[in-house]
Amino acid sequence: MIKIGIILILLAASSFFFLVGTIGLIRMPDAFCRMHATTKSDTLGAGLALLALVIYRGFDVISIKLLIILLFVWITTPTAAHIMAKAAYNQKKTIEGVDQ
Repeated sequence: MIKIGIILILLAASSFFFLVGTIGLIRMPDAFCRMHATTKSDTLGAGLALLALVIYRGFDVISIKLLIILLFVWITTPTAAHIMAKAAYNQKKTIEGVDQ
């Protein structure tokens, strides 16, 4: 019973962060703010959802694979956001006519 309660709390928190990220994507004014809102909430939302799945499965081979997926998400999401922000910044400088 406690296990199901913890899983439900983790899934509810995950849904909350995904919802906040979606609202941030819609409401933020520029690309940098949008990337910040979605990256933070996506990483945390996916982390909580995968953690809920690990607790649901118990400790076995599949839960280890889920933890590896979680590690991959934690590494790739901020890296991809950084690369997109850098590209947006460079494009903005090019549009404004500012030399690099």
